[in-house]
Amino acid sequence: MTTSSYQDLLAEVLIPEDLLQKRIAELGAEISRDYAGEDVLLVCILKGGMIFLADLMRHITIPMAMDFMAVSSYGAGVRQSSGQVRIEMDLKISLADRNVVLVEDIVDTGHTIAAVLELLQTRDPKTLRVCTLLDKAERREVVVPIHYRGFEIPNKFVFGYGLDIDEFWRNLPFIGVAKT
Repeated sequence: MTTSSYQDLLAEVLIPEDLLQKRIAELGAEISRDYAGEDVLLVCILKGGMIFLADLMRHITIPMAMDFMAVSSYGAGVRQSSGQVRIEMDLKISLADRNVVLVEDIVDTGHTIAAVLELLQTRDPKTLRVCTLLDKAERREVVVPIHYRGFEIPNKFVFGYGLDIDEFWRNLPFIGVAKT
């Protein structure tokens, strides 16, 4: 679905850039307060979480490290999760006795994040918390703990700020709703 303008795909701007940045700063401050006097390992789920991670980590004022995982539950061009979760790229850093914050772009049905949490818990982290930019709570099929939530959003297909439409338009500075 290539198009020369995201405007062709955009139904509305759901979360404008200024509101995104304000909330991300608040999330960074919350994480810094919760782990004051300690350090934290941010584990980013690629690809969607990378822009969120880059902005979030600038607002964290405690020592932090980061690592990345690539997890897939969507097929190319698919707007619905397949329900099958695959680890496509695993972590390089040990989680043993570390404070871990899993950084995710969006939690939808909960299947993907639940599978990742189950896997990471076997690696003996000291703490394991979830930080998601977007939460589609009304679509939840699996209960998952979300410790840091940017925004609860309605059940609409969104893109921009790391989230894609067929791998395009992750670079937009806002969260938009796609035309149906």
